[in-house]
Amino acid sequence: MKPCVPLSAARPLWLRSARRELLLFGVFALLLLGVGIGLRDPWPSDEPRFALAARWMIEHGQWLFPHRGHELYPDKPPLFMWLQALAWMLTGSWRVAFLLPSLIAGLGSLALVYDLARRLWNHRSALLAATTLLVTIHFTYQMRDAQIDPLLLGWITLANYGLLRHLLLGPSWRWYAAGCFFAGVGVVTKGVGVLAWLLLIPYLVARRGHWRQLAMPTGGWRWFGGLVWFFVPVLAWLLPMLLAARADGDPQHAAYVQNILFRQTVHRYAAPGAGHLQPPTFFLGIIAVDWLPLSLLLLWALPAWWRRLKRHDARYLLPLGWVVLVVLFFSISPGKRDVYILPALPMTALALAPLLPGLLRKRGVRTAIFALTVLLSITLTVAATLAMYRHPAWATRLALNPQLWWLLLSVGLAGVAIAALTRVRRAALGWLAFAGTLWVLYGLWGYPVLNGDRSAADVMLRARHIAGPGATIGLVAWKEQNLLMAQGPVVEFGFLKPWPQQYAEATAWLQAAPSRRWIFSLDTAMGDCVNRRRARHVGHANRREWWMYQADAVMPGCVPVAGGSNKNATD
Repeated sequence: MKPCVPLSAARPLWLRSARRELLLFGVFALLLLGVGIGLRDPWPSDEPRFALAARWMIEHGQWLFPHRGHELYPDKPPLFMWLQALAWMLTGSWRVAFLLPSLIAGLGSLALVYDLARRLWNHRSALLAATTLLVTIHFTYQMRDAQIDPLLLGWITLANYGLLRHLLLGPSWRWYAAGCFFAGVGVVTKGVGVLAWLLLIPYLVARRGHWRQLAMPTGGWRWFGGLVWFFVPVLAWLLPMLLAARADGDPQHAAYVQNILFRQTVHRYAAPGAGHLQPPTFFLGIIAVDWLPLSLLLLWALPAWWRRLKRHDARYLLPLGWVVLVVLFFSISPGKRDVYILPALPMTALALAPLLPGLLRKRGVRTAIFALTVLLSITLTVAATLAMYRHPAWATRLALNPQLWWLLLSVGLAGVAIAALTRVRRAALGWLAFAGTLWVLYGLWGYPVLNGDRSAADVMLRARHIAGPGATIGLVAWKEQNLLMAQGPVVEFGFLKPWPQQYAEATAWLQAAPSRRWIFSLDTAMGDCVNRRRARHVGHANRREWWMYQADAVMPGCVPVAGGSNKNATD
């Protein structure tokens, strides 16, 4: 293994200094992933749920058992919500705090991919690998969201970094311990953080086959010491939770423990809900489409990887073997979502690193990237133009804010201009410019345009205007964003309860003080039990219609036939 060249002596890719290139890349990454933070509230389906749980932790001091309103939220471990709460303590703004963990995870993952690729190969390859990861659509889109998966990607990438520093650049038992520790942190974030350990399988294959570029650490018992570091963060969360649940004797806490340890891990993997059932080949489509433009490079990278694997180069076997194992692991389960294989993206970019300088010089690669830029630009331009001037049925069904069509038209026209200027010769630079334009306009223009409807901020503001400042609003068949964005005093009657039960409890509550109380309800949950002539239509948000009414609109003795609940609802 060649010694790592200091950054000050590294051969630059484009500018005169490698340090300046790295600084410019950092600014570009912060722009793509961070622009627009502070301009929107949490959006469904997952963001309001986690922000609501984080806010409950701060307001009620209940840190071990996340809540969604007054009900426990047992679907995910609490680490992501802890970090959002911590971010709020540091910033004082929920609009900033709820997105901050994803931003840091995204920037950190880019830095780790760059540093590891530079140590394994060189600065030029490393910078291209990090840039390719940054402008891959799936990575950029997810890292701009406040879901758990971007944070999980960060922890798994950090765990893989520590393990690879030991297995390829070591031996370094400190980095091995760090990798095991952050794999455990990944488990506290989402159970599948344990997948970082799969990296040891291709390592054992390489070691048995005496592959090149492989560290051969000895130590015997030290390998098992990694389990200790893995369980440190897991037990730091698990033991206090178990002790608290046992000490208070609350059956809800006991049910929470059973759910989070078993139903949300083994049971969910083996028998997922019907909403996520997909065929075994599902992830091949995700890689082909969501991983653009990186997926275009795979057409040329696959034979190049195969040649290097035949040379027994472990620098390719370990990351590529891990990616294949992760995809296979999730393909076996009948339940699949696009974000499940998101952590495989950084390791794919890492394995691409030494190939990128040569690939980007190939005319076929440049033509493919140029065609992608032109195709997306023309598609956006034509679709936005038709939506604004011809109003086709598909555009009407989308019911988007008219300003959003102007946004898409602007991005499309900018892409056409960029493609005309960069052409095939500078197609990679053209995609960087197009991606920058897309995400900057989306953050600065799209966030404010979409926020009122997607966050339910507008409909909850109108609800408060209807009720008046002193009234209390009761929520029926509500979604997390309704409670999160509610203005003034509100009460709720459970989230997972069947809607007729929520309606019955709300009606009794309403009649106890009819002049000072209102009900805010989903239209379908009211059934025929509310006189809509006496009710007020609040508005449309999140593809739903919302109403408000007081006691005089309730049909005496009527029970709604709407039997829905929020248990399996998605936004």
